[in-house]
Amino acid sequence: MSIKRSNRIRLTLSYGLILLVAVIIIYPLVWTVGASFYPGNSIMGESIFPDNPTWSHYATLFANDKVAYLTWFWNSLKISFLTMVLTLICVSCTSYAFSRFRFKGRKNGLMLFLLLQMIPQFSALIAIFVLAQMLGLINSHLALVLVYVGGMIPMNTYLMKGYLDAIPRDLDESAKMDGASHIRIFLEIILPISKPIIAVVALFSFTGPLGDFILATTILRTPENYTLPIGLYNLVVEKMGASYTTYAAGAVLISIPVALLYLSLQKYFVSGLTAGSTKG
Repeated sequence: MSIKRSNRIRLTLSYGLILLVAVIIIYPLVWTVGASFYPGNSIMGESIFPDNPTWSHYATLFANDKVAYLTWFWNSLKISFLTMVLTLICVSCTSYAFSRFRFKGRKNGLMLFLLLQMIPQFSALIAIFVLAQMLGLINSHLALVLVYVGGMIPMNTYLMKGYLDAIPRDLDESAKMDGASHIRIFLEIILPISKPIIAVVALFSFTGPLGDFILATTILRTPENYTLPIGLYNLVVEKMGASYTTYAAGAVLISIPVALLYLSLQKYFVSGLTAGSTKG
């Protein structure tokens, strides 16, 4: 077999695999969008999009007095935004410390982070509930934010540390020779160069709380404090008589903030390591 033919077969298989993965990822999303326009409560139909689509399910989310969709939407956005901001602050500092400094307990700390990221948060539900009750944080959004941030730190610290390790230390040394402190090096050199990984961490830490159901149901108790996963679940189970089409409409709307955040951060995903190396 010639090299040209071998490369052609390899390229065909690669594109075929990419197409297969794309279909697996995109089909459920398209199906959910189509289900949100189906009349009635059933999501089963002969085609993905109905012949007689309706906007009534979207109107139900906003016009029904018994549905506090906007409240749940705001609660989810607030928790996700606070989680993202606090995670970026904590992860940036910890990853910079582990990457650039050598101190006692550094290896043990990295090993601890590695072990913590292997343990799912829901395995500690009882401990989280008891701790939140002792601190008076039951039915509080602050409790969720703290738990989410704590769970985001180990994995994202490892992720960002690996990126910072690839940044040449010559930049740090040059800045030190010019009299720059560690804080100035961190803020004016390391962070601008680290925009791609910061964007990734921001996206992960924002989308994580949006889809969480287990931890939220453990902490939150009253409907006015519900996040969207809890609110939509109760909407389907209790109030709307298993209206899965209304659930699909609510799920489609919550994807809008995620899409907007991704589009706003997209330019940073492809930026290079030299983004901040020429700053004075």
